[in-house]
Amino acid sequence: MATASLPLSSSSAAPAKGSPRSLSGLLPFLRPYRGRIALAGVFLVMAALATLVFPLALRSLIDGGLSNADKGQQLLALREHFAELFAVAAALGVFSAARFYMVSWLGERVTADLRNAVYSHVLQQSPEFFETTQTGEVLSRLTTDTTLVQSVVGSQLSLGLRNLVMGVGALGMLVWTNPYVMTQVLGVLVIVVLPSAWFGRRVRRLSRASQDRVADSSAIAAEVLNAIPVVQSYTAEGREAKRFDDSTESAFGTALRRTKARAFLIAFIIIATSAALLWGLYQGTQAVLAGTITAGHLGQTVVYVIMLAGAVGVLGEVYGDLLRAAGATERLMELLDARSPVVSPSNPAPVHAPRAGSAIEMGAITFHYPSRPQTAALKDFSLAVAPGETVALVGPSGAGKTTVFQLLLRFYDPERGTIVLDGVSTRELSLQDLRAGIGIVPQDAVVFSTSAMENIRYGKPGASDAEVIAAAKAAFAHDFILALPEGYGSFLGERGV
Repeated sequence: MATASLPLSSSSAAPAKGSPRSLSGLLPFLRPYRGRIALAGVFLVMAALATLVFPLALRSLIDGGLSNADKGQQLLALREHFAELFAVAAALGVFSAARFYMVSWLGERVTADLRNAVYSHVLQQSPEFFETTQTGEVLSRLTTDTTLVQSVVGSQLSLGLRNLVMGVGALGMLVWTNPYVMTQVLGVLVIVVLPSAWFGRRVRRLSRASQDRVADSSAIAAEVLNAIPVVQSYTAEGREAKRFDDSTESAFGTALRRTKARAFLIAFIIIATSAALLWGLYQGTQAVLAGTITAGHLGQTVVYVIMLAGAVGVLGEVYGDLLRAAGATERLMELLDARSPVVSPSNPAPVHAPRAGSAIEMGAITFHYPSRPQTAALKDFSLAVAPGETVALVGPSGAGKTTVFQLLLRFYDPERGTIVLDGVSTRELSLQDLRAGIGIVPQDAVVFSTSAMENIRYGKPGASDAEVIAAAKAAFAHDFILALPEGYGSFLGERGV
């Protein structure tokens, strides 16, 4: 399965917040599928051209098939013209179906690649990232924001491009067949664009704010659901439900303001454009009465006017969706642009695995958590552990016991001091090698939604069943695991419940 490489963005060239140019962040995910995009573009253009040919066939039907005095010839001409119309409709159906399939495939594939890239990148962030970013907000970006991107890549962008081609084509045909009148109409349409751009900026701002409020609700839900026993033990269900309700109401209010602004934008575009086009159509009817154009010419003009008005209306809606997707893309790119302050060195030192055990030296360590920069978690802390020695760290809550292990695992780097493992600074070791050589049993055991066998195997994915059973026996867990309905194959729900 193809995957997209993680994009790197340049802050100097970053587009304005909420701008449709923010969608350029999706280019690295689209680039691997250039061939499919080109094919979808061919089908899109062919479908639009088939639509634009329809008014020409209609004009031929009116002027050629209905004006013949001989009834026999008229009947034959009608059959021929209706056959042409059916051929156009068939071509439109085939090309539209092919375009729909290709674009839908691209939307699903790009969204999957984007979700995978964001999730993989977030997993590599240090705990400092999660001190300032709530889990619920990350989940909101992985679900809600990627769904918005999918709707644009998988349908709205294609719909917008198709209507853009149709609109430009219809406008070109109208200007070609009625140059004087349509030049006036085109001048009016240019005036319509100016206030539309102003409303568009407001919709952009509200779209980003709306998505932020939805993320706030998701963050509250994730926090509370992960601590549901505590919430229920303090009978805080009503209080938490009220807090979530307030958050969703805030999101609803912001979404309502966005919807009002977007509705006004759509109404203005459609009404103003239709008024300009109806003026051109009125001029066309006057030309028929004056005998300067034929009825078929007028019929062709009417269909092109309807096409152009419809295209403008659809483009107005698509533009609003693009603005929402631009805000979603910004939020996703913010996650992808996040860089962990703790990374592996470019040339890591080799790992030594002494048989007698490892030696640990921590010298004059001073460390502050990023979320509490005024309070030192450790200050001038030193520790030496000889190979094979067993050492227990004892102290009250907040003394820094957990911090010592987090620094040893390089979840954080201290501001001052050194940490040496078997004579090598932990900063010189790759994170993979450092952490793979350290076994840890957390105070709060984590149980994943899989079997008991796979939970035990988590720390060593390649362990055999025999090794897993031996580890369970060593931890005195073998007997109660066997007592489960399916033994080691028993599925353990989320958090082991």
